[in-house]
Amino acid sequence: MSTEVAQLVEHWSPKPGVGSSSLSFRAKIYRLMKKIIAYFKESYNELVYKVSWPTRIELSNSAVIVLFASLVIAALIFVIDLGFEGVIRFLYENVL
Repeated sequence: MSTEVAQLVEHWSPKPGVGSSSLSFRAKIYRLMKKIIAYFKESYNELVYKVSWPTRIELSNSAVIVLFASLVIAALIFVIDLGFEGVIRFLYENVL
């Protein structure tokens, strides 16, 4: 009878994550939620107080530059594509 009682006794371990010394599930969720809330608060404060946002004029100038560069790159790719098409067409008609 004494061995049955001894088997029912819960042993406490000082090591974290072993036995009853680890945090409960609710405590882990609470810690996680605190970290998530702190992350959002820090992100908000950084976006509001530390980021230097461009003015409307700077933003419109940058948009015009990006639009112009995109058009130039698109035209360059179009010309290269036409060149490749000519080479492939020549190969199919004359060589193959």
